[in-house]
Amino acid sequence: MLDATHDEWLRRAGALDPSGAHHIDGADEPGGGRSYSAVSPRDGQVLAKVADAGAAEVDAAVAAARRAFDSGPWPRLSPAERGRALLRIAGLLEERRAELALTISLEMGKPVTDAYEIELRAAISTFRWYGQLADKLTDESPHTAPDSLALVTREPAGVVGAVVPWNFPLTLASWKVAPALAAGCTVVLKPSEFSSLSALLLGRLATEAGLPPGVLNVVCGNGPTAGRAIGLHPDVDVLAFTGSTAVGRHFLRYAADSNLKRVWLELGGKSPNIILPDAPDLDRAAATAAWGIFFNQGEMCTAPSRLLVHSSVAERVTEAVVERARALRVGDPLDPATEMGALVGEAHLARVLDHVGGGIAEGARLRTGGGRALPGSGGSFLEPTVLDRVEPGMRLAREEIFGPVLSVLTFDDLDEAVALANATEYGLAAGLWTSDLSTAHRVSRALRAGTVWVNCYEEGDLTVPFGGMKQSGNGRDKSAHALEKYTELKTTWIQL
Repeated sequence: MLDATHDEWLRRAGALDPSGAHHIDGADEPGGGRSYSAVSPRDGQVLAKVADAGAAEVDAAVAAARRAFDSGPWPRLSPAERGRALLRIAGLLEERRAELALTISLEMGKPVTDAYEIELRAAISTFRWYGQLADKLTDESPHTAPDSLALVTREPAGVVGAVVPWNFPLTLASWKVAPALAAGCTVVLKPSEFSSLSALLLGRLATEAGLPPGVLNVVCGNGPTAGRAIGLHPDVDVLAFTGSTAVGRHFLRYAADSNLKRVWLELGGKSPNIILPDAPDLDRAAATAAWGIFFNQGEMCTAPSRLLVHSSVAERVTEAVVERARALRVGDPLDPATEMGALVGEAHLARVLDHVGGGIAEGARLRTGGGRALPGSGGSFLEPTVLDRVEPGMRLAREEIFGPVLSVLTFDDLDEAVALANATEYGLAAGLWTSDLSTAHRVSRALRAGTVWVNCYEEGDLTVPFGGMKQSGNGRDKSAHALEKYTELKTTWIQL
């Protein structure tokens, strides 16, 4: 479908008839009659009515997951059998790839080609990777005294509540769901109310792939109601959340107020991207900086939103980024020629514009962009935006904007660059551009971030863990380390 034309995607969109029913205990459930509209940021049109979960629907989903864990076959299957089920899910995601990509593009605004090629590739790869890993893990038998035997086993933690955001709806859902299922857990997934339709389709495909009823349940609704009910539920054993730091704090409180469930958080970011004068290729560094902030409309927690450039090359690099921004094609997400689509909705667009206006009022200089794009489309489009003369104390440099807005700060020496990079409450990711191997090692270790990219940005695969430090959260998605979130260690001591 990568070679599909704009007209072909429009035709497919017209034929799409998404269901907004919850998926609980292996079947679609319309819920208690409450619903909300799934509105496309592409043109403001309603895509579907989505069931809006209250406490009763969350209770039903958790009860189904509890039964499936306590007395169902899933945790008792061999790891190889669970792995084969995950591989079947991956196969169905591949079969329905175009439909899923189109759904994601319509509900949250990213270019359909990015949804098809990048997002679906990530989701499919995640289920495949954990499907293949499921039977490769081993328990331990430490050496003890001759008259005893010790066993250390990894056992599934129980019912997992997974609450995920809208910016990469299937990728981030897969990062939670696939390792939890591989470990033998059962899951209640709550997507963002802005991206419910693709998550519901994932739930139905999992049932089609042969997951027993109750193993993967999907309930839709807003955070203060459905998310809160999952966080407070005494039968949820583990909570995995990706989203804002403010909401992450709520989930920690919910755990304290309920059953002290383990809470794993992947939160916000204000990632620095440091370009030194000895970068191996300044033009490539600038191009990557522009790609990093404008990809996915800047709606990424890892977006390199703070460009820290040595003063000796600052103007050259900034001008190159500005040229890239001006050349970027903002357009209909269903047009294969579009490079940047719509922001997720009008409220979010207004928030991003408020940050830009506030930055200018504080003294930052607008180099390009800063306004609504495609004003007659009915969609929530923003011009790619670059501001320089940004000072560390400004909101532009401190707060996560979650949009295609780049703040350029300058420095004069390496110590200043590291201090600026670390001068944030977040610690999710960072970038560094240098030709000096010693500098690369020393600065990477000095940066307080869960991931540091050197002479690249947003590279990696499923073999490496992903997560943050400081107020960017705890725990890790991806890699075998993700299974640590969904398992418990048990020691068995046998006296011989």
